[in-house]
Amino acid sequence: MASSSSFLATDFHGDHHHQLPSVVSVQELAKRPLTTIPTPFVGFDQEIPEETLHQPYVEPPILDLQLLTADHETSSLELAKLHSYCQEWGIFQHILIRRHIYVQLVNHGVDKSVMEKLRDEVEAFYKLPVEEKLRYKEQPGDYEGYGGTGRLKGRLEWGDRFYMNTNPIHRRKPHLLPQLPSSFRESLEVYLEEVQKLAMKLMVLMAKALKTEAKKVEEMMDDGMQSVRITYYPPCPRPELVVGITPHSDASGITILNQVNGVDGLKIVKDGAWLPLTFLPHALVVNVGDILEVLSNGLYKSVEHSVAVNSEKERIAVGFFFNPRFDAEVGPATDIVGPENPAKFKRKGMEQYVKDYFAMKMEGRSNLEHMKIDNDGCRQ
Repeated sequence: MASSSSFLATDFHGDHHHQLPSVVSVQELAKRPLTTIPTPFVGFDQEIPEETLHQPYVEPPILDLQLLTADHETSSLELAKLHSYCQEWGIFQHILIRRHIYVQLVNHGVDKSVMEKLRDEVEAFYKLPVEEKLRYKEQPGDYEGYGGTGRLKGRLEWGDRFYMNTNPIHRRKPHLLPQLPSSFRESLEVYLEEVQKLAMKLMVLMAKALKTEAKKVEEMMDDGMQSVRITYYPPCPRPELVVGITPHSDASGITILNQVNGVDGLKIVKDGAWLPLTFLPHALVVNVGDILEVLSNGLYKSVEHSVAVNSEKERIAVGFFFNPRFDAEVGPATDIVGPENPAKFKRKGMEQYVKDYFAMKMEGRSNLEHMKIDNDGCRQ
């Protein structure tokens, strides 16, 4: 569950002293010969230090879904790995992240041909004339649609995105997904169906790892709020001056990321520093969102992340956000909290949780901090 205000424009002169129009398509801007980066895009260097651009990329742990559904002994060992990825320090496929999960998922069951077809359609969409893409532009006062992005302190991100709620189906905006070119719409629908099944499997497995009632978690997530963010990050001549997306944690239950064209750029926070990640071809990347941290009463922790852009290559990514039903309640699982483990987060209806999330700026872990209860049991 991630979005932002929209900025789209068709005219820009490239002078960093020139006042940027109120709306900008970064993809269109990047097509022009830029001698300087426009001022509204500059200033994120304090959020993502320049030196992180030169750190070697590391590979996060790998989780094999087939092993999680194998014989009892094998699946138990793999489930223990999944649990440890979420809470402990250790080494697995180069690096583990304490109490965070940003795991590559292999043998995930999403057919390679489905992912390749989606890649072709997404690439074709972003090659359309800007006038065609503007048919799906974000409307005033709304957070769904196509557009450039900008959040933190009025600064703009170096990327264009297309964000849509995809479930429940009756909440889909009629001018967005239903109006996409038929081949794009069909390939996206097939992909969404596959990752929806995958996300539910993962939530049930995580519930088992937490030793909370998996059936209750499954009921909470069944026909829940789901959304997709399709983002295009054009090359930037000075990538150290900009950021693809504002540092944040996802408000979702879990997020499944597909690096559509295989170009890396994802960074996470580890030990207070930014760490760049690299992924296997056709692997899907899963991260815990704020809702799962709340559900686990802080045992699992959503990871703060951002995107660095490339000076030579475009990066295209599809994020799928898996959330509870609108009539569900977001809060610590009742069979996890108790006298020895008091609730660390308040409870809130999912409908209100969504309204509050979009009313706040998506910055750092601000949404999660809003849900916390202080040490005296008082709500912050």
